[in-house]
Amino acid sequence: MMHVTALEAQSLQLTYGESTIFKSLNLQIPKGKITVFIGSNGCGKSTLLRSLARLLKPKSGSILLDSSEIAKLTTKEVARRMAILPQGPSAPEGLTVLQLVKQGRYPYQSWLQQWSAEDEIKVQNALRLTNMLPYTDRSVDSLSGGQRQRAWIAMTLAQDTPTILLDEPTTYLDLTHQIEVLDLLYELNENEQRTIVMVLHDINLACRYAHHIAAIKDGSVYAEGKPEDIINEKLLQDVFDMKCNVSLDPIFGTPMCIPFGKGRMLSLV
Repeated sequence: MMHVTALEAQSLQLTYGESTIFKSLNLQIPKGKITVFIGSNGCGKSTLLRSLARLLKPKSGSILLDSSEIAKLTTKEVARRMAILPQGPSAPEGLTVLQLVKQGRYPYQSWLQQWSAEDEIKVQNALRLTNMLPYTDRSVDSLSGGQRQRAWIAMTLAQDTPTILLDEPTTYLDLTHQIEVLDLLYELNENEQRTIVMVLHDINLACRYAHHIAAIKDGSVYAEGKPEDIINEKLLQDVFDMKCNVSLDPIFGTPMCIPFGKGRMLSLV
């Protein structure tokens, strides 16, 4: 069965300074699914995500957004179809949460189309979904790391795009808020068929939430597919240089990685 793609990289060459990160990358992001990029630090996951969002110009090759070459689309056309939340974004000093989230509506503004009732509804909905309504008048720089991250996610949601790209969206969040954010993204996918593309470091959470995983290594896609089809001891050894045991999550039945290493072992005697 052929899957419709939301994003596609064709023979993509990406460089960073003098270094070539990807030489000839081919990748398809299935439409209406959750895709997660995994890989060791420095393997190029964030670089690839930025390139897919047209924040980084490839040396050669092309990126297709809904079958249209992204380089030929206007900035506003891209922004109405796809939103990206980069890692560690920063806001101007004194900017309130409400002002930040309103920035997500900029693709819909023009001289003829000023702030509308629909804009207000989208902003309030994004604040509600991220549990940020109580903080609308607070300055972004006064928030805790977790609250700040949720404010940025609210801005991304206010953009109301069918495709959302997020670079480590659970950074700075405690376990409770990590699950809240991932549950929120899961519900957006489940209820509204939004295409979600994320970079995650936590393999077990990636396996739990992703329909599709792309493991990145040495400038190429080492493996991609359903978590249950590709996540195994060999992949984890080859991609992360880590010896692991892979079993099934007792609640979700998805692959669960248990890394070998040192630690206190309980005696069963």
